[in-house]
Amino acid sequence: MSIDRYYTLGKTGLKVSRFALGTMTFGKEWGWGNTKEEAQKIFDYYLDHGGNFVDTADLYTGGTSEEFIGDFMKERGNRDEIVLSTKFTFNTSKNNDVNGGGNSRKNIRRTLEESLKRLKTDYIDLYILHCWDQLTPVEEVMRTLNDLVTEGKIHHIGFSNVPAWYASRAQALAEAHNYEPISAFQLEYSMIQREIENEYIDLGQYTNAGIMAWSPLGGGLLSGKYKPGIDDQDDVEGRLKHITDNGGEVSSKDNERNWNIVKALHEVSEEINQPMASVALNWTANKNNVASVIIGATKMSQIEGNMKALDFDIPAELMKKLDDASEREIKYPYTFFQPEMQSRITPNVKTGHKPPNYWKDVRVG
Repeated sequence: MSIDRYYTLGKTGLKVSRFALGTMTFGKEWGWGNTKEEAQKIFDYYLDHGGNFVDTADLYTGGTSEEFIGDFMKERGNRDEIVLSTKFTFNTSKNNDVNGGGNSRKNIRRTLEESLKRLKTDYIDLYILHCWDQLTPVEEVMRTLNDLVTEGKIHHIGFSNVPAWYASRAQALAEAHNYEPISAFQLEYSMIQREIENEYIDLGQYTNAGIMAWSPLGGGLLSGKYKPGIDDQDDVEGRLKHITDNGGEVSSKDNERNWNIVKALHEVSEEINQPMASVALNWTANKNNVASVIIGATKMSQIEGNMKALDFDIPAELMKKLDDASEREIKYPYTFFQPEMQSRITPNVKTGHKPPNYWKDVRVG
């Protein structure tokens, strides 16, 4: 079944598919990923089955990802049919120039022009700050991005990998000065990583910004191909194994909590006769305030399977089983916001937040 439902991205009129195509795998410069021919097949399959939201970054595979996408759009002649997002922040200058990274006005404008050239387009639909640089005043960032919207070079703004207080400050500035607001928060979200539930879900609802969830399979841990002791699995290919083999740190994922989640996920997938990866994607896509889930692939079989992950519903009792298995530890000060503590503030009174699906739901056909 093709994607037939789209959500508006935050408080905008921009309609995006519930799955976005992540293209960090476009190119083999990082030691894993796709050749150009393989990437084009994945790109075409995604678009031909209803996807319209393509996500990349200037950093990905040294710019090759953007170059591939630019070539693919040119060949299909469909630039205006695609909602295109790319990101900036990391140093991409040839000589590691001190001003060649970060979120300064100088670097934002430099990196945007380079991305536009590689993507062979004159505008970006969603331009995303990739990471907080801890240096640039948020006022400079928001004024610069708003200027680029005014100039027509970008249409909407997103933030990724920043503290919630920083995003809140940026959104407040946009409201106060009538700047273009943040329409999307691109954040890691999966059964493995649920920390954004502390603040970002509510922040997104309060400020009308949708969540774009990256790494919904926990870096591959929820795909079903790994087992405890990743270091010892010589017969498994994938991103986590590549990171391990090249001296990277995956111990944060190789732990008892996560293997308990994998166990529960396997049991649910067996009960409803769906692949583990599809169940994990479905779980993330149906959480509060998630506007789009970023899916990537290195093989056609992966994109074909992932695109079917919304074709079924997970029964409520099994969703609860997954929620319970992946429940995060509540730490200070969030312990004060749990029902038992809140009952000492407003006893016997039911309270709640805005409904989870604030966005418009668009069905095709």
